[in-house]
Amino acid sequence: MSEVITIGEPLVCFASKDIDQSLAAATNFQKILGGAELNVAIGVKRLGHTVDYITQVGSDPFGDFVKATIAEHGVGTRYISEDADYWTGHQIKQLVSKGDPATFNYRKGSAAAHLNSEVINNIDLTDVKIAHMSGIFPAISATAEQTFRNLLEKLVREDKFITFDPNLRPSLWDNEEVMRTTINELAAYADVVLPGVEEGKILMGSDDPEEIADFYLKGARTKTVIVKVGAEGAFIKNKDGSTNLIKGFKVDKVVDTVGAGDGFALGVITAILDGKSIESAVLRGNAVGALQVQTPRDNDGYPTVEQLSAFYQMKGAQEK
Repeated sequence: MSEVITIGEPLVCFASKDIDQSLAAATNFQKILGGAELNVAIGVKRLGHTVDYITQVGSDPFGDFVKATIAEHGVGTRYISEDADYWTGHQIKQLVSKGDPATFNYRKGSAAAHLNSEVINNIDLTDVKIAHMSGIFPAISATAEQTFRNLLEKLVREDKFITFDPNLRPSLWDNEEVMRTTINELAAYADVVLPGVEEGKILMGSDDPEEIADFYLKGARTKTVIVKVGAEGAFIKNKDGSTNLIKGFKVDKVVDTVGAGDGFALGVITAILDGKSIESAVLRGNAVGALQVQTPRDNDGYPTVEQLSAFYQMKGAQEK
């Protein structure tokens, strides 16, 4: 049994080894495993908590790689199904010396996009303390969206704590209006919503952290909104009106921003599981994000308990 559960699509990623080369020009690639929700699951496990990952892969070499790699990370695989009629999603990603890398996805019509909502009936939530949900999975197909909604409804029925990261992927949606309407509707199911300021601008028309927080605090279940404000850290607003800004950590060099948002989410989740205050949860989210942006792969920077402690000591920070 696991403390955390999440649902998503794993992507077999071919990451370029040719620094600052375009994807068209690059010729050397390394096969790694990615996917936003899977990144969160891997980081949660690395910080000492149990986690299950719900998905579907194809009966192909990529699917075998996904299952084997997830198991190697210690993430639960009992809710990973296989469908021989569809293929496992994959991606190519640029290697850059700084900033955001270019990516190209091969995921339309994948096995995960055909994950039927009937699988939700077989999921045991007895020991689950937190469910982490993201706006990516419902974007990949109508089938995936219905499965996602069924899981959300089951989580609410069983009164489970839900975190929700909008994780906008405009290219996966039919249009921006559908994306905006659906994401905002799904966010209302969550106890904690984790938007970024740029996401707020797209989803509700403002990049003001407090205005974004106020918008999502209208959700019937939503108790806290944590707005990520980049290198500045994150702004917290609670249902009772209390606010706080938790400053981010300075890093010497940003190598790759991929996985930083997922790192923030897993930091918040694991701190909540550890009984920390919401301020400490955000502090941990900032710390994991700062560690991740200094590495070139999707989740290489996610720390162990010991590595997180060493980072805090170096920065003179402490959770409460």
